[in-house]
Amino acid sequence: MLLVLISSVLLIGVTALIHYEVLSALNHRLPALEMPSRSKLLVVIFTTFVAHAIEILVYAVALYLLGGIPGVGHLKGEPDFSLINVIYFSAETYTSLGFGDVTPVGAMRLLVGVEALNGLLLIGWSASYAYIAMERYWVPKQANRGP
Repeated sequence: MLLVLISSVLLIGVTALIHYEVLSALNHRLPALEMPSRSKLLVVIFTTFVAHAIEILVYAVALYLLGGIPGVGHLKGEPDFSLINVIYFSAETYTSLGFGDVTPVGAMRLLVGVEALNGLLLIGWSASYAYIAMERYWVPKQANRGP
């Protein structure tokens, strides 16, 4: 249980750092991009999507590695404990989609709960940043005004 708790704290730190660095880089580089303002919003969406995908992968690798340690717990429901199945499980957990055909067993449940809460916070952070970017770069069309 202690290993899962330590892993949870480390994963929160690593994923928050990844998210911070991605959004910080966006914040510094986005104004300098030579492209239409509305296209910058697509850059925000795709970049934050990639950040979330990396964070899901980080959790998946941790779950995969911890699943091989006796007494830590495992994922139940999918007979093939492959990395791709763990990535799928991590994505549905991170996005708070919920458990489907794979469920955690043992101490690993704590890590899975932390991943869901952390994913919720990081997705909210991305939504907040996207809103700020929309305010900054979403230039409305000027209304036609007659003479």
